[in-house]
Amino acid sequence: KIAPGDSFDITFDLSPEFNQTGVAVQPDGFVTLHGVGDIKVQGQTVPQLTETLRRVYGKILNDPAISVALKDFQRPYFIADGQVSRPGKYELRGDTTLTEAIAMAGGFLETAKHSQVVLYRRVDDNWTSAQIIDVKKMENSHSLREDPFLHPGDMLFVPKNRLSKIKPFLPNTGMGAYAPVP
Repeated sequence: KIAPGDSFDITFDLSPEFNQTGVAVQPDGFVTLHGVGDIKVQGQTVPQLTETLRRVYGKILNDPAISVALKDFQRPYFIADGQVSRPGKYELRGDTTLTEAIAMAGGFLETAKHSQVVLYRRVDDNWTSAQIIDVKKMENSHSLREDPFLHPGDMLFVPKNRLSKIKPFLPNTGMGAYAPVP
């Protein structure tokens, strides 16, 4: 679906004077077009946008033949955060599972809590769901049946394990009191 920041080209087969390149969707979801002014396009698919443009331009042109080419758009992505080697935003290409996403982010750090990976998924504009996935159990059982596929916009978070939280407070084995040996 078209979102703010996307851009597209419009081509009129029979009226090239109306052709436009690099039409940018503004933050409010509107575009400004030659001859027809401002039109809200946010949330439409490319076929819906093409139909909207045919309807709007149909008021000044007789049965316009229009094609729309999406040029720049927000690519599907996921975010990996927490105890992974390379936290960040990654492009979501094809079907990607949670464990594949962790591998793309460089795998777990030694401080990771494999048994409580959290998958955050946006339900709607106001709600996000959180699901705890036991990746350690999946790996130990050699079964990835419960490995969920990621959706665009998902975020996976790998928390710290208990040992990494208390390790700074444990005495260092390289330093300590030495007792004389009799």
